Amino acid sequence: MRRLLRENSAFVRDNARWLAAGFLLTLFSSFGQTFFIGVSGNALRTTFHLSGGAFGALYMVATLASASTLPFLGRTLDLMPGWKVVRFTIPILALACVLITLAPNVVALGFTLYLLRLFGQGMMTEIAFTETGRWFTANRGRAMSVIMPGVSAGTAVLPLMVVLIDAASGNWHVAWLAAAAVLMLVALPLILWLMRVERVPQSLDAGKTAPPAVRDWTRAEVLRDPVFYLLLVGLVAPPFIGTTVFFFQGYLTALRGYSELAFAAAFPVMSITTVLFGFLCGGLIDRFGALRLLPYVLGPMALSALAVALITPVWGVYVFMLLLGVSNGFSSTLLGALWPEVYGVKNLGGIRALVVAAMVLATALGPGLSGALIDLGIGLPVQLLWMAGWCVLASVALASAARLVRRRAAV
Repeated sequence: MRRLLRENSAFVRDNARWLAAGFLLTLFSSFGQTFFIGVSGNALRTTFHLSGGAFGALYMVATLASASTLPFLGRTLDLMPGWKVVRFTIPILALACVLITLAPNVVALGFTLYLLRLFGQGMMTEIAFTETGRWFTANRGRAMSVIMPGVSAGTAVLPLMVVLIDAASGNWHVAWLAAAAVLMLVALPLILWLMRVERVPQSLDAGKTAPPAVRDWTRAEVLRDPVFYLLLVGLVAPPFIGTTVFFFQGYLTALRGYSELAFAAAFPVMSITTVLFGFLCGGLIDRFGALRLLPYVLGPMALSALAVALITPVWGVYVFMLLLGVSNGFSSTLLGALWPEVYGVKNLGGIRALVVAAMVLATALGPGLSGALIDLGIGLPVQLLWMAGWCVLASVALASAARLVRRRAAV
């Protein structure tokens, strides 16, 4: 254990610049993530006179539009350095944070949500994963486990901060304007400074043996590969389920009589668990490879869905957040390391853009479909039972995909 701690400390120290850049990119992607937008969900519905289903449908359309744009915009990471992509991504995200407070009607709100999803959840995480995947080779899993806590830090701190700011100011606009200021005054200059120095990936990082070379697939080849779709069936489940619960947190708190503060206070449980299990997964990836972990990654997700569906007292929220943190720690770290292991790194920007687009699509369908079902009288707890079943079936698909990838690698 002490040796592992020393190795991790040395790794972080020697690569602090690039790891910090990835961490900050995932942290500041929070302003376009569903958990942040969802905190203002009740205020937005009230302001624009939207039902839960109507707001879910609007969010779905905006997110679908961002998912359709991302594969084209993500290609910029294969054409120019990552810091140049940051140079336009963060300002547009900050602009979207301002526009949501100025939207005069539902159409303008939909366009603002589109920008938040595309440049927040989409491009910020796309840059972080793609650049980190290129910067690190033998320690790719460890590097991913270091940058992923950025999202966890956001989920731990920001929802609670928004609730407190809203309570103190009496105006939900204040938190969004503060987000725009932080993006422009802190995130943009700091991340640009960190990323201006490129890291040349080492084949023998920290004395470790490099993984076997993988053929560099083109994006067209990936789209024709059946294994790609088997992988997506499983890997879109966590964002679909997590986004649905976060988006309808107001509905869930009203349904079960929870206080908003109690729900927001549960986010740190998920965040801490995500960080701990992310580091564990990073070490396992570097030791065994991402493919060997694939069949097991959705087990905690299935349990978390069952927890929020079946446990009605408020402590059930904390059980859900704990299990969701375990799932996020494994799935997010594995997701960052998996695609270079399967498809190489030459066209990683374009390939990862397809993956992120699929995940954004899942986050669009979740609120949209669940909102429509809620309006039809099918409650979220019942839906979550179905989602748990999906995780079980998707685990079988992931196991099959892992076998197929290993089989063709051996040819």
